[in-house]
Amino acid sequence: MIKLIDTHAHYDDEAYDKDRDILLKKLFDESVKKVITVGCALDRWEDTLRLAESYEGVYGAVGIHPEDIYGLPEDYLARIEDLAKNPKIVAIGEMGLDYHYENFDREKQIKVFTEQLRLADRLDMPIIIHSRDAAEDTMRILRAEKPKKAVMHCFSGSCETAAEVLSLGLYISFTGVLTFKNAKKAVEACALAPLDRLMLETDCPYMAPVPFRGERCDSSMIMSTAAKMAEIKGVSTEEMIEICNKNAERFFGI
Repeated sequence: MIKLIDTHAHYDDEAYDKDRDILLKKLFDESVKKVITVGCALDRWEDTLRLAESYEGVYGAVGIHPEDIYGLPEDYLARIEDLAKNPKIVAIGEMGLDYHYENFDREKQIKVFTEQLRLADRLDMPIIIHSRDAAEDTMRILRAEKPKKAVMHCFSGSCETAAEVLSLGLYISFTGVLTFKNAKKAVEACALAPLDRLMLETDCPYMAPVPFRGERCDSSMIMSTAAKMAEIKGVSTEEMIEICNKNAERFFGI
């Protein structure tokens, strides 16, 4: 069976504290080829790097999630740049905007997002973008900054947003959301996207696909998302996995 690449996971999460190493060994033995584990807060980067250096197939990304922008030290960008020198750190992110919860600081989020975009472009590093309930500002910033290499992760936006994302040269990555019954927008966006701009991810331990909804997600569950994506694109599941694997390897340089 062809093995999968999970382009966005959070194996530093406490949900894996009891069995992290056992789980990762099992995944690599059975179904997983490579994983990008994403450290999205300053106090998680050390764990991200440790995981990336402990497993041949694990790579890391480091950045500041919009929910983790508060109390940042003045040298946070320099810390990201220093970590990015490690060959196992292959992307900056996840970064972006999240207006989902009340009392968010819009201006601070925009500032930190823009600073990270510019750093990643200066370093010629791939960028992982998070956008929730903030499509208008996200797209305005992306139009202005024109990142050289970026992916819109966990995409669930409209076809119109997907079309603009693609027109800017970005990739689109889908989680288990693609399998949900109410995922009409995600399905339409996936149908719109060309095969060479698609990637697969879990965002684990979250976003477990059908039939695993409500369970702790792990990278093996990408198979369900891949099957749904293959159905949408009119190819076999194995072919879909091969396409997304090649896209991920090209995008992240892994």
